[in-house]
Amino acid sequence: MSSLSAGLVLTLALWAGAVPAQAVPQTPAAQTPAAQRSDQLGEVVVEGRQLEAMIRNFVTDVSQPANNRGLARWNGPVCVGAVNLRSEVGQYVIDRISDVARELEVEAGEPGCRPNVLIVAAVDGAGLASALVEDRPRNFDLRHNGTDAGTRAFRNFRTGDQPVRWWQISMPINSDNGARAVRLPGDEQPPSIRVVSASRLRTQIRDDMVRSIIIVDVDRLGGASLVQLADYLALVALAQVDAEADTAPYPTILNLFADPASAPAGLTDWDRSYLTALYEHDQLRINRNTQVRAVAEAVTRDRREAAGAETE
Repeated sequence: MSSLSAGLVLTLALWAGAVPAQAVPQTPAAQTPAAQRSDQLGEVVVEGRQLEAMIRNFVTDVSQPANNRGLARWNGPVCVGAVNLRSEVGQYVIDRISDVARELEVEAGEPGCRPNVLIVAAVDGAGLASALVEDRPRNFDLRHNGTDAGTRAFRNFRTGDQPVRWWQISMPINSDNGARAVRLPGDEQPPSIRVVSASRLRTQIRDDMVRSIIIVDVDRLGGASLVQLADYLALVALAQVDAEADTAPYPTILNLFADPASAPAGLTDWDRSYLTALYEHDQLRINRNTQVRAVAEAVTRDRREAAGAETE
């Protein structure tokens, strides 16, 4: 078996849950110190409606739910695995993502759990992404009933030149019983859903993140530190982030690869407020727009309270 084929088998086995999260790392990732800068909102002059509009734009620009679906999040345990990283580097990344998940009151898997978030280091991110897709296309391209971000995002995952790329699968779930609420290939018949209460504003169907693969192109990190990289990975692992979003106007770790030396040292206050709001908002609102508005309002309240506390 060739080394590439062996790597494909290991990666896909991990993602399918056949190998423990602490896989044997093979290829080291380079890290160099990065300058820190303050990410406090106090350095940005935004007040009142301007702040509200800026946050609404941030939530709208950054979030990328599955087509025709609402904002998904992890409602079940998150188990992080890492491949092709030195053991201490891989473990740091696993621990950091798990710690952020716990801060959001998401259960994080114990050592030996079956990964549903897989971090893979590579020297050719696009090449690995395409090889994985070609080897097991149905693991990536479901294209059914709002389970992924669609054709453009899929093409960017395979062929984009970004240092970190990701592909996520989410699933509409019946919150009444936790059962899958859509029909997938191989199902003999669609799921039967008993409507508990009819409403024009609310639904009993929520969107759960169920699987994510994140490929790190180690030759394109541009001097990002391990701390910065791990926090970046935590954000894109725990939220549905648009890889093509223009995040330059916002104080976020998502700007890491624009200039690692001047990028935030880790998750910013805005990033934390966004994750907190995402994991606290009412997922049973009827459409994405109302969900985005609710998350943006929660982020705005948090940032205003933080600004007020700093002035006291």
